[in-house]
Amino acid sequence: MTMQTARIAIVGGGLAGLYAARLLEHHGIDDYVLLESRDDWGGRILSTPPIASGVPQDRFDLGPTWFWPAYQPQLDRLIDSLGLERFMQHEDGDMLVEYAQDAAPKRVRGYGSAPPSMRLVGGMGVLIDAIRSGLASDNLILGQPVRRLRCDGLHIELDADDAQGQVITYRAEHVLLALPPRLAAASISFSPELPGTVAHEWLETATWMAPHAKYVALYDEPFWRTQGLSGEARSAWGPLGEIHDASMPGGSAALFGFFSVAARVRHGVYIDVLRTHCRAQLRRLFGAEASGFKADFIKDWAADPCTATPHDMDGLADHGHAPAAGVPSGLWRNRIIGIASEWSIRYPGYVAGAIEAADLGVRALLRSECGSGAHREADSSRRSKG
Repeated sequence: MTMQTARIAIVGGGLAGLYAARLLEHHGIDDYVLLESRDDWGGRILSTPPIASGVPQDRFDLGPTWFWPAYQPQLDRLIDSLGLERFMQHEDGDMLVEYAQDAAPKRVRGYGSAPPSMRLVGGMGVLIDAIRSGLASDNLILGQPVRRLRCDGLHIELDADDAQGQVITYRAEHVLLALPPRLAAASISFSPELPGTVAHEWLETATWMAPHAKYVALYDEPFWRTQGLSGEARSAWGPLGEIHDASMPGGSAALFGFFSVAARVRHGVYIDVLRTHCRAQLRRLFGAEASGFKADFIKDWAADPCTATPHDMDGLADHGHAPAAGVPSGLWRNRIIGIASEWSIRYPGYVAGAIEAADLGVRALLRSECGSGAHREADSSRRSKG
């Protein structure tokens, strides 16, 4: 068994984990390790690879897509500081509605979001790339899922599996959990066990995106706009219940939709069958030109073990109430802090929530370290006098 040490361990390499690493480095702390189970960074922020060679902005979101600067100033300031280009979600034109399987789509007046929904040129993945590129690469480790946490009151040992299935153990003073509460409680073994109330609350906290799936179809031109359509559609038939224009400035045109088919039902259907039904729905709604797509993608988050658990198969993810981010008593007190988006006070489940939760978590960690340092100095002083 290999043992490595770090002052702080971050579990999860999505936006919250990467942003926490950025904050630690800004505080002059480089003695940390960030462990990500996937083979790439971003977690639930996932953009397609560039479709056209040499066109980096030709990427499309399979996870979260929008942000709202008027409501989410902290995220907005971060995006500004990284020099990322934004644009407003296209909503001009009429919307299509499928009310029933045997009824033709109805064309209705569209509506605009207020405040407007914003997107990033190149997809949300550019936010991940920009943060990661500024971090100490030696501290960032992919492909190592954390399976166990053990606390003796002074240190935490984290057991992770490497690509060969060998166990690598990391010893740290503090752990920032940058993965959803439900996933942490379901996939990591804690010794000693978490208090029952904490474990229950984490398991009962829905993971945003976990039950969902998205479909994206790419085109050379946004042909629906020439028809006076916004690209938005709603359907009581499906398989996509909600569709939007996903076109990228300087890149391809696109439509994307959220599946309305429940996760447990999708689980028993081949992905090519789902793809066929999505293509047929776009033809029903937008006409024969919808068959002229040049690529399409499906991401089923319920089938992703790094996002979803069996608890998510029958549930509906919502932006609900944030659970407690720490453990109030026992050996885990001031040792583990939850920083994934679901732990955000104001924006649980949103992209902005990952930024807020990471910021609050790092602040709490630094406060606890200051307190621990004062206690250690006091203990040392008492011993020397004794």
